Amino acid sequence: MTPAPKTARRTESPLTLMRRAAGDRRDVATKLGRLARALRALADAPALDARLERLRELGYVDVVPTRLQLVVGSIDMLRFWITPAAAEYYASQDIHFGFHQILRILEEPASMVDPTGLFTERDVIIDHLLQVTHANPAYDLQLLESHPDGVAELVRQVEAIMGGVHPKQAQLEATIEDPDYYARLSGYAQNFSRDRFALPPLRENIQSPKWAAIEQTFGTLPAALRYCAHMPTRPLLAARHLLSVQVFRDPTIGL
Repeated sequence: MTPAPKTARRTESPLTLMRRAAGDRRDVATKLGRLARALRALADAPALDARLERLRELGYVDVVPTRLQLVVGSIDMLRFWITPAAAEYYASQDIHFGFHQILRILEEPASMVDPTGLFTERDVIIDHLLQVTHANPAYDLQLLESHPDGVAELVRQVEAIMGGVHPKQAQLEATIEDPDYYARLSGYAQNFSRDRFALPPLRENIQSPKWAAIEQTFGTLPAALRYCAHMPTRPLLAARHLLSVQVFRDPTIGL
């Protein structure tokens, strides 16, 4: 039986991985420029409204959440879904979760500032898909539909990295631990381009009943935005929610 191939993420030293993820001086300058744009975009209300309207036209938004609801919902998404599910997965892979986040920041800092992705430019969303073994990539592909040629560009870039010719090949190889992830992502992206209801490849650790309800709430863009739309609309109530709700509960269930 042939042993499974191992990625650079699993075989190279921490220092080498950090150098790989950061790239050269020009790469760092480019990344800092994208980070600056990402931070400015967080205050661009008209751009957010336009993105949400585009998603509404695509059928992904029933009720448009307010900015405060998006903030509260994104915090819940991080604390109940993204962070704990990822921490569990990397622990099962014998990968230090904290160091993995350092590599992600070095590889593309702009991908870390916007949990919802609604303020994020197209290529940063694609980079995020390429740097992380996703629990469920459906959310991100649905988000890419709000960008011109978003899904087509993802298909092009994932084919490039599988062929070893992506401009950020060495940097992305510093973060991906699963040698089969890109093939799964490529297949799903191509299926999605033909049928947006194509079944996504779920990361192995979230296929257990433990994550079923949370994945159904945050794993797709429509479900996540529906959750946000049920968050408090007033600052004091929002603060109360964040302080008092410590266990995941989907407010849309039973409605």
